[in-house]
Amino acid sequence: MPSPLYLLTRPAREPIRRWVLSAFPRSNTGSLDYDHPQGDPGLFGPNSATWRVHSDFPGMLAGGLAALTLQTLHPLALAGVWDHSNFRGDLLGRLRRTTAFVGGTTYAPRTQADALIEHVRQIHTHITGHGEDGRPYAADDPALLTWVHVTEAYSFLQGYRRYSHVALPGDAADRYYDEVRRIAEALGAHAVPASEQAVNDYFQRIRPELVYTKRSRVVLELLAQVRLPIPAAGLSRDMFLHAGAALLPDWATELLGRTPRQQRQARLAARALWTVAPVFRAALKDGIASRACRRMDMPAEQLQHWA
Repeated sequence: MPSPLYLLTRPAREPIRRWVLSAFPRSNTGSLDYDHPQGDPGLFGPNSATWRVHSDFPGMLAGGLAALTLQTLHPLALAGVWDHSNFRGDLLGRLRRTTAFVGGTTYAPRTQADALIEHVRQIHTHITGHGEDGRPYAADDPALLTWVHVTEAYSFLQGYRRYSHVALPGDAADRYYDEVRRIAEALGAHAVPASEQAVNDYFQRIRPELVYTKRSRVVLELLAQVRLPIPAAGLSRDMFLHAGAALLPDWATELLGRTPRQQRQARLAARALWTVAPVFRAALKDGIASRACRRMDMPAEQLQHWA
């Protein structure tokens, strides 16, 4: 018998499904086949922390926006985006490509996930230049790869904690960080933090290198104006942006100079997203996580439980 929540959210599920698929269309998965070969666990497998954390759409989208915000604070990482990315004209496309990479490396069969990583490695070899202060940068610099990876992993995990409605076991954070570092290392990163304490220590070490610049402000202003191709695009964008800001560590909130009003908006948006998150989950039961589960002959509902 369906649960009361399932019945209550039924009228909203199909509109939300259409909105999500229009903003992040399935066609962006390209040639990735999440259904075959049967029994292929990919890079992580169905018992992993990564499959569980990355299956929560509200936490992942809010976390992804938080990660982009954090990444603007590293001058050399930002210089690569500034010089080589079409973020000014296609910021939504950049978000979609990042989403496709994370989804593919998480849930695609092993050979396809490896090929996706190699494709990104090759792209990185062409991204070089100099920051505003004249320092050289390269997208395949292990230090920059580690920064991008840690900001994403941290933000995704915080998004799951805040919005998934699933209690995180005590060892789950360490399991997650230890698993996803494989992606960063496959891309060329070194000494990637593999536990929650190691991530906290990493942020402590790197904070002197971070700064909020005019470029940071430009990118974040563009992010705040991005038009999602969905009804009530401004409202949904603002909810996810502010809910993402609620995931930022305190030191980043201070460095970004977020005002008391902005911090109140973040708290309100976090409560709003937590409230509607079950509707998103009910509306997206046939996503790539569910397809990967079927490939492994496992009920998708099992991702809501931790061993």
